[in-house]
Amino acid sequence: MQGENQMASVGAPTTLGGSKWIMATDVEGTTPPSDILNFTRDQSDEEDSHDQNAGWRNLLSFVGPGFLVSLAYIDPGNLETDLQAGANHGYELLWVILIGLIFALIIQSLAANLGVTTGKHLSELCKVEYPPLVKYCLWLVAEVAVIAADIPEVIGTAFALNILFHFPVWAGVLLTGSSTLVLLGLQRYGVRKLEMLIATLVFIMAACFFNELSYVKPPASKVLTGMFIPKLSGNSATGDAIALLGALVMPHNLFLHSALVLSRKVPRSVLGINDACRFFLIESGFALFVAFLINVAVVSVSGTVCSSDTLSSKNTSRCADLTLNSAAFLLKNVLGKSSSTVYAIALLASGQSSTITGTYAGQYIMQGFLELKMKQWKRNLVTRCIAITPSLIVSIIGGSSGAGRLIIIASMILSFELPFALIPLLKFSSSATKMGPHKNSIYIIVISWFLGLGIIGINIYYLSTGFVGWLIHSSLPKVGNVFIGILVFPLMATYIVAVIYLTFRKDTVVTFTDVPVKHTTSTAVEHGYGNSGKSPERLPYREDLSDICLPE
Repeated sequence: MQGENQMASVGAPTTLGGSKWIMATDVEGTTPPSDILNFTRDQSDEEDSHDQNAGWRNLLSFVGPGFLVSLAYIDPGNLETDLQAGANHGYELLWVILIGLIFALIIQSLAANLGVTTGKHLSELCKVEYPPLVKYCLWLVAEVAVIAADIPEVIGTAFALNILFHFPVWAGVLLTGSSTLVLLGLQRYGVRKLEMLIATLVFIMAACFFNELSYVKPPASKVLTGMFIPKLSGNSATGDAIALLGALVMPHNLFLHSALVLSRKVPRSVLGINDACRFFLIESGFALFVAFLINVAVVSVSGTVCSSDTLSSKNTSRCADLTLNSAAFLLKNVLGKSSSTVYAIALLASGQSSTITGTYAGQYIMQGFLELKMKQWKRNLVTRCIAITPSLIVSIIGGSSGAGRLIIIASMILSFELPFALIPLLKFSSSATKMGPHKNSIYIIVISWFLGLGIIGINIYYLSTGFVGWLIHSSLPKVGNVFIGILVFPLMATYIVAVIYLTFRKDTVVTFTDVPVKHTTSTAVEHGYGNSGKSPERLPYREDLSDICLPE
């Protein structure tokens, strides 16, 4: 009732010029002063011209968060799942990438809108909204997601060192702990130049795959068919599709994006908030479109080369078990003997650049849920040491192929953990008590929940059927199967109950407050000349986030 009364005092959101604005009324029924009316009317033409000229400058001032977040969409985990999807299924899973990136754009923009409107990032709102037990469980799941996202960076860096210097994979895994500390140390001497160098190296690899794509010339009809006609054929298709989604839509990215946007100063007016949300959407759309093209190129190159009739027996065996460590041969048509070196350098850059996003995400997750803040190098060292442990064990026992399969498993873990970040985001961004007049439209609510519940349903279906199938075909004794079933089935039931709880639990905490000022016209509020008497001229500026190293 409190949220409804506040919303009633503000007035119903009205559409004007494609944006939502607040119809502020005079609570005493008096006529707004003529000087404000004349001011807004006389200045309108001049402001429109000024806004058109300043539009691009305003957009550039908001550039940064979306591009930093997009690095996670071209990290070693994405490359590994793309390569295996192309080698195993050709172009059939391109539709997963299309849907995944469209969904990623929607939820990343929702995360940005949430941060801009509320002045808090997602983990802070979860801390306020949920009871202590749920809060700590969500924090633990988010930390596991950061670790699972860091495993592909560890293994990708180890593969790059193996290709460049012929280090064993297990030795490369150990060296990744020191490499990330060196990276964070170099940030002190010019982080923007360093990030530009990393981005350049990553796009070198993208250019290589684009050039290879023009050389192998995949059939356009098959590429378009795979992109727009959903199909899952083969025993591993569902698992590869879930791994693709897990590598594309990462739960820790939602926490990260909602925090990164708080490093930008946004006017308190409705127009200022709407402009900021629009600018962040444009930036994220461009960055994710580039990531989409790179992912499609990798899948298409892998699918075309591995399905070629002229493939040698050696490369045929490589395609049968394609990993990041053995994928350099895909670029030999373009780069020749230097393909391995260029591929390894770009792979190293991909892993290290993604480390930056994981470090920031872990920092803000810990800060939001627990109100703790660690130095970046300490936070990164703790996360990296935890991620090194399974990577080291698997690389020693299973070698390169085992490490490659661990990347797929880590991507699937991310996909299964997605609901615990996605559901709170969808509920908060659609809530008037959290977002006020800036809450999601009914169309965004329907689309986002439809896609979100679809992914969650696929995960639950694969989790249940996959485990049951494994039990049926397992070679373990019956006693062992019974023991594993008694242990795992309650965990699966707990997972489903937790998803249902988050979905249907009613939000109770009101974070959006706005009380209109007397004698303020709707036009004045829309353009920021008047705002709430209890509100500052700008949204709360987060000094704790102002030192984020973003491109200018």
